[in-house]
Amino acid sequence: MRRSRVLHAALLGLSCASALVLAQAPPKTQAHAQPPPQPLAPVQPEAVGFSGARLQRLDDAMREAIRAKELPGVVTALARHGKLVNFNAQGFQDIASGTPMRKDTIFRIYSMTKPITGVAMMMLFEEGRWSPSDPLSKFIPEFASLKVFAGVDKDGKPVLDEPVHPPTIGELMTHTAGFTYGVFGDMPVDKLYQKDNPLRSGSLQEFIDKLARLPLAYQPGEAWVYSVSVDVQGYLVEKLSGKPLPDFLRERIFGPLGMSDTGFAVPEGKLGRLATTYAADPKTGELQPRPRDPNISRVPGMPSGGGGLYSTAGDYLRFAQMLLNGGALGGVRILAPSAVDLMRSNKLPARLMTGKFGIGLQTMRPGFGFGYDVAVFEDPLAAGTTAGRGSYLWDGAAGTWFLIDPANDVVFVGMIQRMLAPGMRDYEQLSRALTYQALVDPRK
Repeated sequence: MRRSRVLHAALLGLSCASALVLAQAPPKTQAHAQPPPQPLAPVQPEAVGFSGARLQRLDDAMREAIRAKELPGVVTALARHGKLVNFNAQGFQDIASGTPMRKDTIFRIYSMTKPITGVAMMMLFEEGRWSPSDPLSKFIPEFASLKVFAGVDKDGKPVLDEPVHPPTIGELMTHTAGFTYGVFGDMPVDKLYQKDNPLRSGSLQEFIDKLARLPLAYQPGEAWVYSVSVDVQGYLVEKLSGKPLPDFLRERIFGPLGMSDTGFAVPEGKLGRLATTYAADPKTGELQPRPRDPNISRVPGMPSGGGGLYSTAGDYLRFAQMLLNGGALGGVRILAPSAVDLMRSNKLPARLMTGKFGIGLQTMRPGFGFGYDVAVFEDPLAAGTTAGRGSYLWDGAAGTWFLIDPANDVVFVGMIQRMLAPGMRDYEQLSRALTYQALVDPRK
C-alpha cells in the first residue's frame, strides 16, 4: 500500500471572487434554457455555524506549510448552505518568478476529472442509455473476448481463464471490473500494461483496442483496484452520446454550470494563470518544477476521462455544489436527485472494505467505501473522521481534493500543485479536520 501511495502521483495528478458562482435558488428549467448561475454571496462564518476564530486555523496551517516550503501555494474554498464561508489563496503560483497564487489560478486536477466523467455517465443513465448490470461488451464489442489472468505456465506464458461473468458497467464505475493502471502494483498484468501503455494512445479508440488485447487482472467483482476504468467511461460517453468527450462535457456540464476555466487544454490567453506543478527531490525534499506540456493549449487526441482536466477552485466548487444541491445549480439542472444519490452511495461489499485495497490517500476500509467514481464515508465514525455521514470525495495526484457533505450541507475544495511523495503530509485529511473543528453549531 505504501508503494501505491507513492506511485499514485505518477498518474492522478477560484476563479476570482466576483466569478465564484453557486446555487441559491431552486432549479426552474433545463440547463440550456437558463443563464449561468449568479455569484454566491459571502457570509460571516458564525451565521452558518462556523467559528471564525477556529476556521483561522485552516488558513494558518496552509500558510505554515508554504513557509516550510512543503507547498508552493494553495487555494481553499469552503461553502455551507450555499454561501461562501472561506475563500483564500496563499503562497505562489510559480516560485521562481514569485508569481502569487490567485483565486482564479488554473490547476491540473488529474483524477478529480473522474467524478466529472461519472456525472456525464449518470446523465446518460438518466436518458436510459445504460444500466449498471449491462456487460461492457454490449457497448464495446472489442471487450467480448476479455480473459482473466490466472498465472503462468511452465514456460512463463500467461494462463488465461474465462471471467466468471462479463465485467459490467456498474463494476467499471466502482473499479471492480478487473482492469488496472499498470503502475501502482507489481501484478504480472501491470507489466503487460506497462509494455502496451494504453494510456499513451493517440485516440480513445486506440486505447480501447489496446485494452481489449490485455487480460483482466482479477475476476470481476473480486477486488478493488484503481484503474483505467474511468478512461473507458470516457469512451462510453462518446459511444453513447455520439459526441466527442470534450464536447459533451463542455456543452452539457461546463457551459451550463459556468465552469469557464475547465477543459482538457489551457488556452494560450490563460497560460498566465496556470500553476506550475512541483515534485519533491527524493534526496533533498526541495520542490522542483516539472516541465510544462508543450501541447497544453491543444486538446489531446486521447482526452483522459480519468485524469486529463484543468480547472480552478471556483469552477470545481460550482460542480461540487451542484452535486450537493441534488444535481442543480442556480436554475440549471444537470441531474435528478435520485441519480446523485445512486452515484454517491457505497457499492462495495464488506469483503472489499477491509483495508486491503486502496490507492494514494484513500484506503477502502470499514465505514469508507466507493460509489460511482467517488469514495464515500458510509460510516464516518467507523472510518475515523468527523465528516458527516454520506460525505463523498476524491482527489488528484498533484494535490487537489474536494469533499461534499450532505449531512452538514458543506462543500470544501482544496487546490495545490505538488505531486504526492513519500512522507508528504496528508493535506486533504488535515483540511478536513480543521474544517470540522470549526463547525461548532451545525444546527444553524
